Amino acid sequence: MNEPIALDKALASFDALWSPRIVSRVNDYDVRVTKVRGEHVWHVHDDTDEFFLVLDGELFIGLREAGGERTVVLPQGSVFTVPRGTFHKPSSPDGARILLFEPTGTLTVGDRHDEVPAHVDATTGHELG
Repeated sequence: MNEPIALDKALASFDALWSPRIVSRVNDYDVRVTKVRGEHVWHVHDDTDEFFLVLDGELFIGLREAGGERTVVLPQGSVFTVPRGTFHKPSSPDGARILLFEPTGTLTVGDRHDEVPAHVDATTGHELG
C-alpha cells in the first residue's frame, strides 16, 4: 500500500456486495470500500464508532436510539458516524458505493447482531487484490 489507490479502480476489482476491501490503513484503522444493495443486518459495535462516506448512490442507516428508531439518509458525498453502542442497519434499495473507516479487525456485523443473511459477508475486511 505504498502507491496511490484509485477508488474507482479498487471498486471495479470486485463484484461482491456487503464485502468490504481494505484500500489503506491509517495507524490502527482500516479504510475500506464496499458495494452495497438491499439490506445489511441490525448490529452494534460496542467499543468503536463507525464512519460512512457515500461515494456513489444513496445509503440509509436505521438507528435504534433511546428515543426510538429513526433513519438517516445519506446521498452521494455525505458522511455520517454511527456512535459506538448504537444499533444500526445500513441499507440501499438502489445500490451504493461507500467508504468505511474503522479500527483494524472490526467485524462488519459488529459485536452483537441479528441473524446474518447469506448475502452479508461477516468479515474484518478483505485485502484488495
